[in-house]
Amino acid sequence: MKKVLLASLTLVLVSCSSSLKPIGKKHLYEILTQQSDGGANIRFFEILSEPKEIVMLQNDEKLKNKIQSSDVQNANFVVLNMGEKPTGGYQISVETVVETDKNIIITVKETTPDANGMVIQALTTPYCIVKVNSKKEIIIK
Repeated sequence: MKKVLLASLTLVLVSCSSSLKPIGKKHLYEILTQQSDGGANIRFFEILSEPKEIVMLQNDEKLKNKIQSSDVQNANFVVLNMGEKPTGGYQISVETVVETDKNIIITVKETTPDANGMVIQALTTPYCIVKVNSKKEIIIK
């Protein structure tokens, strides 16, 4: 009986410990907003690292509560614009973010609608805003 109780208790403790997350550790990046419309008409990626550039993001309704004043010194921001698309169903996002000794490498993921799927018949301009919790140089692929 003691062995069964001890085994059960050990199983519970192991299960609990695997779900614990580190306290206070920041993630390397965070997607602040990802929208199917509202971006630029042309495809481009922009890295914002200067305080004057970041003020523009702080004034945006969708972002103003997501950017702290201390972020200007500790983070860079990346604007990913997919450009104008003929229908809905397009999306731009981050596939991977890798930190090296010298830089941050962001791989962009672009999604297109299913050829047989139903989509809204309107021009869209998908975009994504990413906060990178580092001041290292950013390379976008």
